[in-house]
Amino acid sequence: MKLITAIIKPFRLDEVKTALQEIGVDGLTVTEASGYGRQRGHTEVYRGAEYRVDLVPKVRIEVVVPDLDADPAIDAIVRAAHTGKIGDGKVWSVPVDTVVRVRTGERGPDAV
Repeated sequence: MKLITAIIKPFRLDEVKTALQEIGVDGLTVTEASGYGRQRGHTEVYRGAEYRVDLVPKVRIEVVVPDLDADPAIDAIVRAAHTGKIGDGKVWSVPVDTVVRVRTGERGPDAV
């Protein structure tokens, strides 16, 4: 199993959720996040004063999938989150040793 984590622009969340549902991914966790990469934040104007926003609002998505579904899930996220502009985000995966469904006690792939 793999834990796929994606950091994306907040307004692309619905597209990513739809893309994952279309390939059969049933559950995910979404967390509000903030940070920056190469763009190093941006400047905004408020009441005539310009100020720097160092941490850009982002959304963190986490989903656990069987090993065979990891690449299709990553591809779906990348396609759905892509705008072609700086700050589109990152996606990565890491191996998961154990998953337990708390309600039933199921372990492994049955718990995903």
